[in-house]
Parts: sequence; structure tokens; C-alpha cells
Amino acid sequence: MLQVTVDWIVYQLASLDASSRLAQSLNFFLYDSIKILLLLFAMIFVVGFLRTYISQQEVKRWLSGKRRGISNLVASSFGALTPFCSCSSIPIFLSFLEAGVPLGVTFSFLITSPLVNEYLVVLMLGFFGWKITLAYVLSGMLIGTIAGMVLGAMNLERHLVKDIVTQTIKEKRFDALKERLSFGLNEARAITKKVWLWVLVGVGIGAAIHNYVPAELIQGIINKGGWLAVPIATIIGVPMYGSCAAIVPIAVVLFQKGVPLGTALAFMMATAALSLPEAIILRRAMKLKLILAFFTITTLAIILTGYVFNALQPILTS
Repeated sequence: MLQVTVDWIVYQLASLDASSRLAQSLNFFLYDSIKILLLLFAMIFVVGFLRTYISQQEVKRWLSGKRRGISNLVASSFGALTPFCSCSSIPIFLSFLEAGVPLGVTFSFLITSPLVNEYLVVLMLGFFGWKITLAYVLSGMLIGTIAGMVLGAMNLERHLVKDIVTQTIKEKRFDALKERLSFGLNEARAITKKVWLWVLVGVGIGAAIHNYVPAELIQGIINKGGWLAVPIATIIGVPMYGSCAAIVPIAVVLFQKGVPLGTALAFMMATAALSLPEAIILRRAMKLKLILAFFTITTLAIILTGYVFNALQPILTS
């Protein structure tokens, strides 16, 4: 319904040519801006509502206090079960921080959530088959677990912005459903009010990249990369933003055109896990140094995974 409405606004009401890049960029911007803002508001509301039933200490105990790496694996596994993109994972990431969950553990969730989800898995099963899909899911969870452990060991908590991510808040007693709903609604309003402009800026830049950078140009650059093709594909994918429905077919085309499997999947992973809109939204919650550390560690993990997939390609495609 949303896509139909946006199509009508852009192509009928504004009378823009559907084949023009301007119209496609405007369509992308309107659809994804509305979608992300609605998802953010809805997810913050739901998380806030659920927080009135679940003690922050319980959340902290569930995701903390386990042996080194186990908490990261639990958070990564939870991320794999959530159907979110890199932007809509942020409200849960923030709620974990508010509950006092260690920073590295929350990053394990934030990394894995957009990397692995049921939509992407279904699409990959159809295009790549079960072997590659299973390897992708396991590698996505491994990236989230290990990258989260590395980020947690760097002691970067001081780079969080306190007006968004607060210390563990005092537990409040809620006696009525209306109070719980009101708490969730107020949380959604407050956080959305602080990040909505950053969402628009990020999606606007993403729309320009998405529609003004030809797929043929990306393919040509990757094909000429040689041994550096994996990091080149990853770096190209990092600033881009797109849905799973768009990312997987692009990776399939790259693979069918002769791009090695790991190189194509590294591009897809980078596009799914990291994006410029995500970085811009996170800028309201953390300082630039922390964002750079998050993006750098995750990018390096994806590059390494790409090389591993290239080495295993004969086995995975047999």
C-alpha cells in the first residue's frame, strides 16, 4: 500500500517520468524515509511497551554475565531472528544500552540483525541454494559475535552520547495497561523527534547513490580488482542502502557475470550490515570515533569472510 501511494504521488500527482533517475530517486527517498520512520516509531513503541513488563536487570542478566563470547553469541542469535534492516535495528540496540547491556554485546545484535533475516534467507535459498545460504547465515552470526567481542574489548563506552543513551534508568512500577502504552508512546515520540532529520539526510544520500551509480559501473570496478576485488566490493557496498529484495538479486547478477562468490557476497553483506543512513542516525547516539570503530571492525570481518567464501566456492557450488 505504501509503495502504491508513493508511486501515485511521484508518477501521477507530480507527473514525473518513471524511467528518469530523478523520479526513481524521489520515489526511493519518499518510500524509504516513510518506511524507516514508521518502523523506528513502531519498534521504539513496542520495545518501550515491552520494557514495562521486563525488568532491565533481567535483560542485562540475559545478555550479560556469561562466559566470554557467549553473551555475544546469544545477542547475535537474537539478531538473526529479527527481520530488521541496518536502520530499524537501532531502537533495540539503544534499549539494550539503556538496560546496561555491555556495548560489545549490543553491537553483536546490531551487526547480525540486518545481515541475517528470514526475508534474506528465503531469497538466498531461491537464488543460491541451501549450501551457500547455510554458510552465509553461519558466517553472518560469526561476524556479529566476533566483531562484537572485539569492539567490547576496546572499552569505547566513553564515546556514547548521553542525551540519547543514558545510564540504566530507575525501575518504575506500572499498574495499568494505559500507563504501559503511554510509556511506549512517549519513548517513541522522544527518540523519533531526535533522529528524524538524520533519517531524511541519510536516506536522501542513499537514494542518490542507489539511482545515480550504475550497477554496470560497480561490476566493472569489482571485475578489475584482482586480489583486491573483495575489499573493493565491500567498500563500495558500505555506504549504499537498499532492501533485501534489491541486494540479493544484485549479488546474484554479479555472481552470474563471473564475479567470485565471496566477492559478490561481501558486497551484499556490506550493503546489508552497514549503510550511510545508519551511520548518520547513529551519530545522534555515539561519537564519530565509535562509529568509525564499528564500521571498520565490521568491514574487516566482512572482507575476511569474502576471502573465505572465495576459497570454499568449489565446495559450496558443487
